Amino acid sequence: MRGEEPDFVRRLSRWIEGNGSASDIVISSRVRLARNLEKVPFPPVMERGDAEEVLEAAERAARVLQCRMEGNYDYYPLRDMTELHQWVLVEKHLISPQLTKSSALSGVTVSEDEAVSIMVNEEDHFRIQCLFPGLNLREAWETADAVDDVLEEVVSYAYDEKLGYLTTCPTNLGTGMRVSVMTHLPGLVMSEMIDSVISGLSKVGAVVRGLYGEGSEAQGNLFQISNRTTLGHDEATIVEDMSAVLREVVQKERSIRETIYRRDRTSLEDKVYRAHGLLTNARMMSSEEAMQLLSMLRLGIDMNILSHISPVVFQELTIRMRPSMIQREAGESLKPEQRDVRRATLMRERITGQ
Repeated sequence: MRGEEPDFVRRLSRWIEGNGSASDIVISSRVRLARNLEKVPFPPVMERGDAEEVLEAAERAARVLQCRMEGNYDYYPLRDMTELHQWVLVEKHLISPQLTKSSALSGVTVSEDEAVSIMVNEEDHFRIQCLFPGLNLREAWETADAVDDVLEEVVSYAYDEKLGYLTTCPTNLGTGMRVSVMTHLPGLVMSEMIDSVISGLSKVGAVVRGLYGEGSEAQGNLFQISNRTTLGHDEATIVEDMSAVLREVVQKERSIRETIYRRDRTSLEDKVYRAHGLLTNARMMSSEEAMQLLSMLRLGIDMNILSHISPVVFQELTIRMRPSMIQREAGESLKPEQRDVRRATLMRERITGQ
C-alpha cells in the first residue's frame, strides 16, 4: 500500500562499508547494463500498455532472481511509494532522478544488500546496476553479468548480430554497459589540477560527472568517472581499460595529497581540524556546507590526521545527511531550516559518538 515504509529505507547499502581496493580515493564502483525487451517499443515512445507489460516482466524476473541468486530480491512499483521514499532511493544511488519523473509506470528491484538494483522503464526497459565499495569493477561486472543471465531466461532482449544490445541512446549500443566509479579528489581540487585531469580523461574516452551522474554537480569533491561509449568494445576490455585509467587517477590524487602535506602541513591540518570543529559543534548546517566539511574530514582520516575516525562515517553521513533521508529519519516533512538543524545534530552525534 502507498505510504508504507519499504524495507530499503531502513538499510545501509553494501558500498558504504568502505573497504575494497583504493578505498581511500575510490568510494564505490558501479556497472550498469542497459537492456530492452524484444518487440516492445522503447520507453520514450511506448504507450501505457507497453509499460505495464514491462513492469509485469520485471516482477516475474524478480521472483526468478529470488530463487536463483544469493539473498533476497524485492520488486517495488514506484507508484506504490511516497515521493519521499522514491527520493530515498535516489539519495542512496539505487535509482536515477529520471526514474521518479515517470513513477506511475516505473519500478525497481533491489537486492537485500543493495549491491544490485534494477531500474524498470527509465531510459531503457531494464537498467541493471551493481554497486560495490572501492575500486572493484570486475566483481561488479561479474555480478551484473550473472543477474543479466537470469533475466535473459525470463525475457527476450532486443539484440542485433552486428550492433549488439539495442538501446535508446546510441552511445549505449553494443554491450549496453556503463562502468563508473565515485572518486574523492580533494587534492586535485585544492591544487587546481582537476580541470587538466578531467581534460585528460576525456581524451582517453572517459566522462566526468557529479554526485548523481549526468546533469548533476560535483559536491564535496566527489566525481563520477565513467566510460563514454560501449559499441565496438567487449565487457572485459571496458572493465580493464577503465580500471587502468582509475589506477592512474588514484596515483595522481595520492601523490598530490602527499605533496600538499609535505609543503604545508600546518595549513592542511588547520583546514581539517576546522572542518572537524564545525561538524562537531555547529547547530545548523546546509547540505552543501556539510558535503564540503565531510570532504575535508575524510581527507584528514585518510592522511592520518584524524586517525581515530572510521572512513565508514564519511560514507554513511554523505547519504544520511541528504534531505529525504533526514526527513525519513525524522518521520515527518521538514522545512529547510528544520532539516539544517537535524543535519547538524546528526553530524555531531555520529562523529563524536562513533
